[in-house]
Amino acid sequence: MLNAIERTLEVALTGCRRIGQIAIRKLDIGGFALSHCDDEGCDDLKVFCSAPEDAIELSKFDDAGNYRPLKTAPNLRHDWRLELATLEELSCAIDHFYPGRLAVFVAWKTSQLRTTPLRETLDRQSGMYRVAAKISDEQIDNVVGNFCRSDGGCLRTILWKRNKRGTVASTKLPREKFDPLHDQTGHKERCIPLLCQEPCNLLVNECRRAVKGE
Repeated sequence: MLNAIERTLEVALTGCRRIGQIAIRKLDIGGFALSHCDDEGCDDLKVFCSAPEDAIELSKFDDAGNYRPLKTAPNLRHDWRLELATLEELSCAIDHFYPGRLAVFVAWKTSQLRTTPLRETLDRQSGMYRVAAKISDEQIDNVVGNFCRSDGGCLRTILWKRNKRGTVASTKLPREKFDPLHDQTGHKERCIPLLCQEPCNLLVNECRRAVKGE
């Protein structure tokens, strides 16, 4: 029996074939084939079969061999194809490529997703990150506008606000950055969105660095 995530994924795949930079193709013999969306149609890809855990290594480094601390950054490596036999394996692989994003997508689809404003996230920091709460609104505009931008920053669609008053996360980002129906990769295709319900730890660190002048 399919779980909630697998059921939602199955329905989502009737209308689209992509999540982030990953193209998903149903195979005639059953199962699925995943690849970088830029590599669709290529026949010379390195093939990985029936092991969703392969996604862990495939998502760890970019094309230049640099470690990817942010899995939703638009720098997923190329030249691979991952073949999976079941929807369960597909769900597991996607969760390795984009940790937690399918669960967030399900919560959003069922109107159960709670978002957390940036200021609230910063106010609850402790230790070396406590200073991040002192960041100014102007600095937030610049930090979020640079770190979270889709072209070179992060492919997530921002759902959180700057504060409890509902102020936009950054005036430096286009309105499409906050639209779950917009393809953040720029391909202008229907896709399963990578939703961001709260500021991540990496953004918190960028806020700390801005306050410290690093």
